[in-house]
Amino acid sequence: MKKNLLSVFLFFLIAISNAQTKTITISKQQLRDKIKGGWAGQTIGVTFGGPYEFRFNGTFIGDYQSLKWYDGYLKNTMINNPGLYDDLYMDLTFVDVFEKYGFDAPLDSFANAYANAGYMLWHANQVGRYNIQHGIKAPQSGYWMNNPHADCIDYQIESDFAGLMSPGMPNTASAMSDKIGHIMNYGDGWYGGVYVGAMYSLAFTSGNINYIVSEALKAIPKQSKFYRCISDVINWHKKYPGDWKQTWLEVQKKWADDIGCPDGVFAPFNIDANVNAAYVVIGLLYGQKDFTKTLEITTRCGQDADCNPSTAGGVLGTIVGYDKIPSYWKMGLKEAESIDFKYTTMSLEDVYEIGFKHALNNIQKNGGTINNEAVIIKTQQPLPVKFEESFAGLYPIDKIPVKWSAGKDEISFEFEGTGFVLKGETASWANASGYIFNVELYVDGKLVESPQLPTSYTTRRYDLCWKYDLPKTKHVVRLKILNPSKDEEFRAYEAIVYSDKPLASVKVNEEASKKFSFKEIKQKLISISILIYHSTLLP
Repeated sequence: MKKNLLSVFLFFLIAISNAQTKTITISKQQLRDKIKGGWAGQTIGVTFGGPYEFRFNGTFIGDYQSLKWYDGYLKNTMINNPGLYDDLYMDLTFVDVFEKYGFDAPLDSFANAYANAGYMLWHANQVGRYNIQHGIKAPQSGYWMNNPHADCIDYQIESDFAGLMSPGMPNTASAMSDKIGHIMNYGDGWYGGVYVGAMYSLAFTSGNINYIVSEALKAIPKQSKFYRCISDVINWHKKYPGDWKQTWLEVQKKWADDIGCPDGVFAPFNIDANVNAAYVVIGLLYGQKDFTKTLEITTRCGQDADCNPSTAGGVLGTIVGYDKIPSYWKMGLKEAESIDFKYTTMSLEDVYEIGFKHALNNIQKNGGTINNEAVIIKTQQPLPVKFEESFAGLYPIDKIPVKWSAGKDEISFEFEGTGFVLKGETASWANASGYIFNVELYVDGKLVESPQLPTSYTTRRYDLCWKYDLPKTKHVVRLKILNPSKDEEFRAYEAIVYSDKPLASVKVNEEASKKFSFKEIKQKLISISILIYHSTLLP
């Protein structure tokens, strides 16, 4: 009897252990096919959405407008518009560091590799690059007080590698994202990358889109705005299962007001990770594993209309595998697979093999085994990463035009609030002079910082200056240019002003409205009408 009880007890222990550390077996061929599908899907998606990037801001692309795709389009775009592929060459920068220095490569290896690469960058990426080059190391380079674009989409479009290297292991992908994603992002901007990495990871173990989208969200803290936004999209999909546009409208109504990115505040432009991740999820849920529907819907959602179908295409490509991506979407892919992405020494053919090797190594590193042609993965249940929030307690309340004339050595403006960002530029696309403006920022007469403002586009400071943690009162800002130049442009545009409370809505003055009765107002309107009529009779 005791022996039987012991056997039952051991059986339950093994069952509990297996439930907690479930394993799946996949062939090497299946694993390779899924990794290829992920990288190919990204490339197809970004190429397809490229012509519509930020052409439809605050609106979706109507059904009557056709979206182009043809044989040879991939190769032509990779050769003639290589800058489109930031979704890929940013990923590959980090893949290359793993390849050279291994899985335990120090954070500075990743940060310095991207900060000193030759490609153009924008938003959180460019601010992070500038910070690193001027002594603000990661992870502080992505922290929102040092980076006004911390909630932007940047790491979200670069995180694919983390999931593709971590099949069935979303927490391992999250650990990679914790390390690399904070180089340029924080808060919701970082969560976008964590979420995408988890979706890719789960795409190796499930073919159920609804499950993948919902299960990956467990990697995100519930109290975050990102979690609430994506959770809303999932619920709206259940409420409006046949109408993606209605879900798009709900996202627009509730989540489209940007707070952080100075380019998106008081503007229809939106590169916020929450909104653009919502569009990815809309495409995946309403596309329901149909490659054409998924890419079309995600692109038609607008805003970052190349990056979003790239993410959706990559996740779907991982689910179905390279071989099952429809031939229509692989038209010309073979001719493009041997072309190195610009700024890298890697092509799709290269990353297929490197990605496969890295995935095998990562599986073994995390308790899995490789037996001949069988790969046994020790899968993980997604766990929420740490909670963090950018721009907490900050609310945009005004946009102030800043007047400044060329040749002057100072920019100044006044505002009332708790913070500001001064938008402007010192760099132009083709500037190769290497000139650097030296400036001093004074707030209320006190020197706040003495930044350098390069005229080179790759090393520029994305915004001229900013300061958030100010007391709520009136402030005077002066940006003094220590070395004005007649040959170089220094452009200041406007200042975004923040306070500790949202701007109050305009309310009707109830006392004023009570001054006249309806009868009196009606009589006055009649009198005015008579006067207007008689004025028309005058010679």
